[in-house]
Amino acid sequence: MSNNDLIHSTAIIDTSAVIAADVQIGPYCVIGPNVTIGAGTKLHSHVVVGGYTRIGEHNEIFQFASVGEICQDLKYKGEETWLEIGDYNLIREHCSLHRGTIQDNSLTKIGSHNLLMVNTHIAHDCVIGDHNVFANNVGIAGHVHIGSHVVVGGNSGIHQFCKIDSYSMVGGASLILKDVPAYVMVSGNPAHAFGMNVEGMRRKGWSKNVIQALREAYKLIYKSGLTTEQSIQKIRNEILPDIPEVQLLIDSVEQSQRGIVR
Repeated sequence: MSNNDLIHSTAIIDTSAVIAADVQIGPYCVIGPNVTIGAGTKLHSHVVVGGYTRIGEHNEIFQFASVGEICQDLKYKGEETWLEIGDYNLIREHCSLHRGTIQDNSLTKIGSHNLLMVNTHIAHDCVIGDHNVFANNVGIAGHVHIGSHVVVGGNSGIHQFCKIDSYSMVGGASLILKDVPAYVMVSGNPAHAFGMNVEGMRRKGWSKNVIQALREAYKLIYKSGLTTEQSIQKIRNEILPDIPEVQLLIDSVEQSQRGIVR
């Protein structure tokens, strides 16, 4: 805290907090105990960092966000648990990000380059990857795992213990009760699958061969009438699973604990 010009006089900062020299902290922010904030990060006004939180570099957190507060799990009894946030995240107004519980590694972890729009809630023990977009009012319950490059539409809710794998897309106002495999687009209440995120693949410059292989794999899983095991075996036999993108789809289906959205 060497540069007091960047920290507003009304901010309240616990003496145990470790704040990089160029961090900007706006009016009426409150920084709790055992907090670390990395270089280049900016907190707008009225941000509360509840404690036991590690925030990386070049994040921007907007007014009235609650970051690193204790979880809403009634089994939580005050144990030391943490929230970790990576780099270059945009955390907009009224977001609430909760620390973990001792039931699941005592940690909630959010990666880098994510956009959390207004009023996003990420509950205890979630693990979030990189380059995700969560639109306004998305609610993510406890123990949810989300991969990278995922888009979740506004007002959607994700049930606890679900997994949303990489490059998938969730339509607005959807209810997710099962796992969403990689690349799959889902929507509805409860959500159902309706295709693959092909446009996202094109924007990332993926080859026509990769996109076609994923389309064929999707048809086998969702439209062939085969069981999950039969469709995966057919993909292995016919669609070159040594393509990394196809292998990711296979893994996300085979490793599902709750069953996949159909």
